[in-house]
Amino acid sequence: MKHSNAEIIREYGPFEGAGEVHGVTYDGQHVWFASGDKLNAFDPDTGTMLRQVDVKGDAGTAFDGKHLFQITGDQIHKIDVATGDVLATIPSPGGRGNNSGLAWAEGTLWVGQYRDRKIYQIDPDTGKILRTIESRRVVTGVTWVHGQLWHGTWEGEESDLRRIDPETGETLETIEMPVGTGVSGLETDGHGQLFCGGGASGKLRVVRLRE
Repeated sequence: MKHSNAEIIREYGPFEGAGEVHGVTYDGQHVWFASGDKLNAFDPDTGTMLRQVDVKGDAGTAFDGKHLFQITGDQIHKIDVATGDVLATIPSPGGRGNNSGLAWAEGTLWVGQYRDRKIYQIDPDTGKILRTIESRRVVTGVTWVHGQLWHGTWEGEESDLRRIDPETGETLETIEMPVGTGVSGLETDGHGQLFCGGGASGKLRVVRLRE
């Protein structure tokens, strides 16, 4: 198994009016994150907050190329990016308080389960569970990087990023975060970097992926 220490190349926040970072996603231009009672978008080049939308979100956030998806309690909302309106709602597989990360890949949603140490692939229209992946650590943020499945972990003062086999759940690679640096949401920019939510710190950190 490949192991390395995280190379944090940039840090954003905390942002005014957004005390926590839950889910994190990237729409190709802006980084979005859920902060409890709002969805927030900022420019990753400048770190400037650009929008705040009144949508509740206590866990993962995802983007499918057109819409945002946000976990809120025991539901997942599909959201119009332009207006912030909720267009549809499906049940989340873990119920209230157990969902963590959310990602979009292969035309489906992938939902992290914190305490159960699982990742579910679900139908974005119905919420039906299509596949269940067992992980060996608690699961926080979830993302796909060029066909590779990554998730964050956070237990006590220790946190890392893990690449796992999507068929077996076996850990293939770990990137250890500095002690005291938690990972909540997780998202790739598609160009060798991961955006990592920092939970109650209100910060987001950028970790470089090494080839």
